[in-house]
Amino acid sequence: MGLMSRILGGTEGRRTSDYVELTSEDLAMDETAADTQVRITQIGEKADVIEIKDAVYDGDIVVADITRYSTSDRTMEHITDELQQVAREVGGDIVLKDDDQLIITPGDVAVRRPTEQS
Repeated sequence: MGLMSRILGGTEGRRTSDYVELTSEDLAMDETAADTQVRITQIGEKADVIEIKDAVYDGDIVVADITRYSTSDRTMEHITDELQQVAREVGGDIVLKDDDQLIITPGDVAVRRPTEQS
């Protein structure tokens, strides 16, 4: 008997009728109920950095789409420098994911990076 069988009981398979379908309304929660939010945003211009900085200072996690810029673009270098400074100031973390996303976290939140495989 596997662990899940012991937890869920019985050995017969589950049926579709055993599950409840959830809609977005079932999962909606008041924005003020969470201490930390994950904000999904896009960096379309340098001015977008202000909103991202404010969010990180407020204690939120930001996932920013940077597909508009190349990571070697001079503007992107300035944006990255600004956001690295914010991450340092709040004791947070910043990581570039797949050359198209920046993830910036506040203090007490770290991004776990994949470990190198030998």
